[in-house]
Amino acid sequence: MPYLTFEVTYLTFEMTYLTPTLRLWIPSVKGESTVFKAHTNSVRCVDFSSDGQNLVSCSDDKSVKLWAVHRQKFKASFNGHVNWVRTAKFSPDGRLIASGSDDKSLKLWDLSSRECMHTFFEHTGFINDVEFHPNSTCVATANSDSTVKVWDLRMNKLLQHYQSHGSAVNKLSFHRSGNFLLTASSDSTLKIMDLVEGRLFYTLHGHKGPVTACAFSADGDYFASGGSDEEVMIWKTNFSAEDTEKPPRTTFPKPKRQTSADSNKLTSGDDGKVVETSEVKDCMQAQPATVNVGPALFQGPDTPQKSQIEALTDPANDPSIFHRTTPLEPQSIPPQLATTLEHMVGQLDVLTQTVSILEQRLTMTENKLRECLDNQQKITLKIKPND
Repeated sequence: MPYLTFEVTYLTFEMTYLTPTLRLWIPSVKGESTVFKAHTNSVRCVDFSSDGQNLVSCSDDKSVKLWAVHRQKFKASFNGHVNWVRTAKFSPDGRLIASGSDDKSLKLWDLSSRECMHTFFEHTGFINDVEFHPNSTCVATANSDSTVKVWDLRMNKLLQHYQSHGSAVNKLSFHRSGNFLLTASSDSTLKIMDLVEGRLFYTLHGHKGPVTACAFSADGDYFASGGSDEEVMIWKTNFSAEDTEKPPRTTFPKPKRQTSADSNKLTSGDDGKVVETSEVKDCMQAQPATVNVGPALFQGPDTPQKSQIEALTDPANDPSIFHRTTPLEPQSIPPQLATTLEHMVGQLDVLTQTVSILEQRLTMTENKLRECLDNQQKITLKIKPND
């Protein structure tokens, strides 16, 4: 599924689909675009800075690259990952870039010095996505080991750790308030984490396969999800005004514990009835339906306002769906295994370079063939008038 990012201010958007190039588009009848010869291997992710001046890309060639949008020129390359880089994002204030890789590390890059500020090694799986908190003080990672981690960038330590999904977490999105985090997973569910309370807020069922994309709308009133079932779903949030109007939090408590039996259900009142959370609709309809998500789901006709959150499972219960961890030490790798992995990485580098050379030769051949065809056409046009 291609990654798409839209930049409205400059009427441009960029798209990459596992190719070594970037293409910057200007929406028009002609479909004009500019191609960046960006990487030597597949491009995994692209992201605009908040001011639209810069573009970042990351690739299976293990690099992260910075581009100037207006001048359409290469600015810098950030190297340090030792495996494919799956994701790279700008911080909202435009000072940092966060990148996540198959080498199980999260790196923070300073745009002013163009140096790596810090590397977090505490992941046990590949990093599929990274997302900055709206106030740029935290960054969240979605991981192939089914966990979601929130990192404090001021103290360079793990702040929250959620293990609520049953499979790899593919995508993340912060609510504009900074108090909620939306996650999409290969276990076919979406989940909303309440970062203020440090717990799972909702589990949403609707997709019939891995959920590969999710995003909150700019105003936070809606969010969308897409998956391998070829469905795009639009959901409506019913967060209270108190939750959405207060400024983004700069600190969060540790996640509270919940019962595993009730962590994947939404219930209404005390009757224990499970609420249906989604319905697939045909988007060709004039007014496709949306699904309400938020505290209103927990509120009966006679239920006081404060019981909306109390309807969730009592956090005093003990089974460990959620827990906070202290930063882990980097895991040691046996020397023989390390040597084998280094050899494999070296072989992959050779293959990558070989493919790159073949691609260059193919491009040269195509250019030569095009020149031959152009020359043949010119010769034909010169001969015809003589006839």
